[in-house]
Amino acid sequence: MAGEPQDDCLFCKIVRGKIPATVVRETDTTVAFRDINPQAPTHVLVIPKAHHRDAASLAIAEPEILADVVREAGEVAAEEKLDSYRVVFNTGSGAGQTVFHVHAHVLGGRGMQWPPG
Repeated sequence: MAGEPQDDCLFCKIVRGKIPATVVRETDTTVAFRDINPQAPTHVLVIPKAHHRDAASLAIAEPEILADVVREAGEVAAEEKLDSYRVVFNTGSGAGQTVFHVHAHVLGGRGMQWPPG
């Protein structure tokens, strides 16, 4: 069920403290932590504490929480002193999503190419 913790979800386990992560920010609704496979000098994931499969699902069910995720991405960038950064939501395995709990990638600290990927 959307919003409910999933026993088999890596990110739900991080939220519950069952798997360690290098947390850089936490609010009532979100957790931000360093990616274990960074793709840029700064690579932080921002996730909602509630389980939702992807950004579109979260936008439908709890748009205010999606806004929290995006706001926290900006806060992470500010704390990391990033003048330029990218926020990415991957949706579906074809787009590179490997953990099916919505998460925003905050990437910075190097030049970014366009188009991505």
